[in-house]
Amino acid sequence: MIIEVLKSKIHRAKVTQAELNYVGSITIDEDLIDAANIIPNEKVQIVNNNNGARFETYVIKGERGSGTVCLNGATARLAQVGDIVIIMSYAHMDMDEARNYKPLLVFPDTDNKLIK
Repeated sequence: MIIEVLKSKIHRAKVTQAELNYVGSITIDEDLIDAANIIPNEKVQIVNNNNGARFETYVIKGERGSGTVCLNGATARLAQVGDIVIIMSYAHMDMDEARNYKPLLVFPDTDNKLIK
């Protein structure tokens, strides 16, 4: 049996931009996606802690060290600049692998920088 489990999470990132007139997606600082083992074009689920919205989109690599978390296209309607979001990626695994898998958890600071 194959199940879907949490692969990684960027916990409590701050939305820095919302660009309605864009094709779609979420742009995330390359430092954050590297730390969370997320790759460009990977599907992610986003939860907005401020309004409860929960949605899916794909990742675009943002400028390294910029702290960028930008919702693009229709997703820009689901958050405002300053909202706190949780960005999650998932993986499919067999039951034995899933039982032992430990997701990567990234906790950025208030400027979306990695805490060292």
